[in-house]
Amino acid sequence: MASGTVKARGTSWTLGVGIVGGGFMATVHSRAARTARAGLVGVASSSVERAVAAARELGIEHAFGSLNDLLADDRVDVVHVTTPNALHAQQALAVIEAGKHVVCEKPLATTVADAERLTQAAASAGVTATVPFVYRFHPLVREARARFASGEAGRLLTIDGSYLQDWLLSTDDDNWRVDAKAGGRSRAFADIGSHLVDLIEFVTGDRVSKVAATKRTFFADRAEHSDIATEDAVAVAVQTAGGAIGTLLVSQAAPGRKNRLHLELAGSTESVAFDQEQPETLWVGRRRGSLLIPRDAEQLAPDAARLVTTPSGHPQGYQDAFNAFVADTYAAIAGAEPEGLPRFADGLRAARVTEAVIDSAEAGTWVDVAA
Repeated sequence: MASGTVKARGTSWTLGVGIVGGGFMATVHSRAARTARAGLVGVASSSVERAVAAARELGIEHAFGSLNDLLADDRVDVVHVTTPNALHAQQALAVIEAGKHVVCEKPLATTVADAERLTQAAASAGVTATVPFVYRFHPLVREARARFASGEAGRLLTIDGSYLQDWLLSTDDDNWRVDAKAGGRSRAFADIGSHLVDLIEFVTGDRVSKVAATKRTFFADRAEHSDIATEDAVAVAVQTAGGAIGTLLVSQAAPGRKNRLHLELAGSTESVAFDQEQPETLWVGRRRGSLLIPRDAEQLAPDAARLVTTPSGHPQGYQDAFNAFVADTYAAIAGAEPEGLPRFADGLRAARVTEAVIDSAEAGTWVDVAA
């Protein structure tokens, strides 16, 4: 991993970071930028007042009156977009057109067409454009990936995956994400199911090719929203291009589950199982001699070991994974090519999978996922 201090024309300079948005994800992004030793230039939000409040909350000196003001500041090299989903496409495109690098929260866009437009714009502009599929940056996820890439796990046979949360469990729980105008056509799957599919495809090297889904909205009315159409939960049967089959369950109304992304992948030689709430071990299942691999650099594949930042027994977690993602993004801006960095093409892929899942749930049939 590299820091935010990079080389330009033989001299050292500090990467200048701007943030759009002031909620929880802005906090996470700002922490990661600081860890990478980048310079936090300023923050913009939906109003000057909100920007000032966000700057105070995040400990950033400057509050910009608008995104345009932020983009006009020559000190800003990269912009982190952490606003509601419906704003991502417009704001990320503005960043790209200003010639700046961009980190855009997922979903990259609320439609496939917008995600395609952003991906093409970033490629044409030659900027680094990434999406925080940060669970890729748990060391033991990289270890699982290495076992499939090397052939040690064998051919992928079955997938058992779930991503469960309980933060929208009751009618008193509310958030802008439940509103399709702000969050998009899909909520639970676009928000967290996209992480699950990204992890499956990243670890196995195989791609989901066909889905059959059903979805439920358990609460049509919440504290501040009525006639809610976005889903609280989705169940999906999947087939992959390589011939594997599996099931996925995604819910934001699962009591007691705070952020439980669990994945078990059965290969023809061994299974691997990873639990994001227990990220210090990877279960490797065999017919004989199953084992539990610790997050210990001396026992891991090289790409997994490079992400270990504390000794085994000193836990790493979500923020550490996010820090690694941001550090690799900044390294890419400096000209490196970090392994497994999720770029806008991966955000486009997630948009296509999400569209297929919701189409399937509404049509009641199997749907092919666009390549």
